[in-house]
Amino acid sequence: MSKSLTASKNVMKTYLSELLTDPDLELAQQRDVKPKFNKPLAHKENKSLEKLLKTVSEPKQLTPLKSDASIAALEVKVEVTERRQELSHKVKNDLDATILTKLENLPSQVNDSIDELSKLKEKSYRQGDFQAMYFDVAGLIIAVPLIELGGIHKADKTTSLMGKPDWFKGVMLHRDEKINVVDTALWVMPEKCDETLKSSLNYQYIIMLNDSNWGLLAENLVDTVVLSQDQVKWLDTSSKRPWLAGLVKEKMCALLDVSALIELLDKGSDIYTSVT
Repeated sequence: MSKSLTASKNVMKTYLSELLTDPDLELAQQRDVKPKFNKPLAHKENKSLEKLLKTVSEPKQLTPLKSDASIAALEVKVEVTERRQELSHKVKNDLDATILTKLENLPSQVNDSIDELSKLKEKSYRQGDFQAMYFDVAGLIIAVPLIELGGIHKADKTTSLMGKPDWFKGVMLHRDEKINVVDTALWVMPEKCDETLKSSLNYQYIIMLNDSNWGLLAENLVDTVVLSQDQVKWLDTSSKRPWLAGLVKEKMCALLDVSALIELLDKGSDIYTSVT
């Protein structure tokens, strides 16, 4: 490999290191939260059918009315009862509408926080140890949670499409399935990818992102490891780099947030797109 190519790769590696160790990246507080499991309702109260049937009330027998006055009194009572029910329903509907309006008018920051917590809860690898796979592009190591790995294919011929970004390598057919192939080096750091570096890339694999039709090109599959929560610098509220779930401390490499990355690729966005 020529000196200029080695220099280009060193610049590329230094760039990603600076990107990942940016001082504005905040370390999320590590908390050991033990999940609470609620017992199913059946475990709380296991009533037999016979016991349930005994709780059923018998209909009351109406005493025959003896006079028109009694009938009139009953009709008034029924009318009052119906009126009360109407008022009760109206009050309930008004209250529901008021609560809904207040929820809709919550500050956007609160809604954003709720969304962040929902997304965090969905990521199973945020609880306990988890497996990850390392792959490399131009000497740079990138990690992906194994549970969000959709598969690995051998890189093959792609068909270019007009009007797509430079990082869109093309479409590859695999068993009648169309895979959108991403030139990972061009997506990660387009301004550092000169012609010398691009001509030296030897893509051999396609890393599929979850169950989407997006795949990242990789030169080598490095290893699979088990990571603990403390081995990752998590970025739970990263709006500047939504594709970045965190930083693996030992390797100083990016751990991909696959779901956020898929959203960016679907929009045709690059690495610099931030969440607004």
